[in-house]
Amino acid sequence: MSDGGSVRILGIAGSLRRGSFNAATLRVAQELAPIGMTIDSFDIAPIPLYNEDVRQQGFPPPVEDLRARIKAADGLLIVTPEYNYSIPGVLKNVIDWASRPPEQPFDGKPIGLMGASVGTHGTSRAQYHLRQCFVFLNGFVMNRPEVMIPQAQNKFDASGNLTDQATRDFVTAHLAALKAWVLRMK
Repeated sequence: MSDGGSVRILGIAGSLRRGSFNAATLRVAQELAPIGMTIDSFDIAPIPLYNEDVRQQGFPPPVEDLRARIKAADGLLIVTPEYNYSIPGVLKNVIDWASRPPEQPFDGKPIGLMGASVGTHGTSRAQYHLRQCFVFLNGFVMNRPEVMIPQAQNKFDASGNLTDQATRDFVTAHLAALKAWVLRMK
């Protein structure tokens, strides 16, 4: 854990797509992080499908790394797409692996949620379902400000840069609130 007024955030984008708007949003968050906040990202691609038979033999190395990095971070920033009104399977898989005993690392962890989609709801339902997951895991999801980026294809350029100033302002406000939330929870 960091000390004083600085916070270390672990960012997770819940998409494997190369041109993911959510991975782009996480990169924007790293760029817009307030002074005293660092955001590292974790690539979920190496996490295998959850299998209790495998876990009985020990956590695979990418899962061990994820669990250690969640535990070491002061807070989390999860940026998720919405698939079929809910959480993408790859993101739920990551949560399932990381949350297995012993010492599941989400317990008491401050969490910020963001999401981008090409639809008009901007991941509202996926974020709601993530909140439900973290109730059981005792992760402390920040309530607001919320960042749900609808029609993302109109807000990012071909290189994945967020060009919409109002959305940049929402992300900036969310990050400032997340920093304050993490410091408050310490």
